[in-house]
Amino acid sequence: MRHFHRTHLSPADVMAEADAFFSALGLAKVAAAGRSGTWRGVIGTPEVTATVQLTARPEGGHYTFVEATTDQMGESRLDRNVTRFFVAIHRKAEPSHTLEAAY
Repeated sequence: MRHFHRTHLSPADVMAEADAFFSALGLAKVAAAGRSGTWRGVIGTPEVTATVQLTARPEGGHYTFVEATTDQMGESRLDRNVTRFFVAIHRKAEPSHTLEAAY
């Protein structure tokens, strides 16, 4: 699946957060470039190897466009963790923002 997020953090800050986040999940970094990285490992059961590829590129103005692609079908545990990663970088960029229900 493909996921994306826009943030005010720099691409370098996003990649540093990604390295810490995905390494804490037990994924090993298997490829890296300046603004992209690939992590691979086993998450959950059944034990199937999962891969996430993340890129962070500057977008017009002061935004960074973060795109994550997983090799999993449907809403996998890895996809849910990618969403958690986006929440983590949102909280780092906007620490005073409080998430609340919109109903």
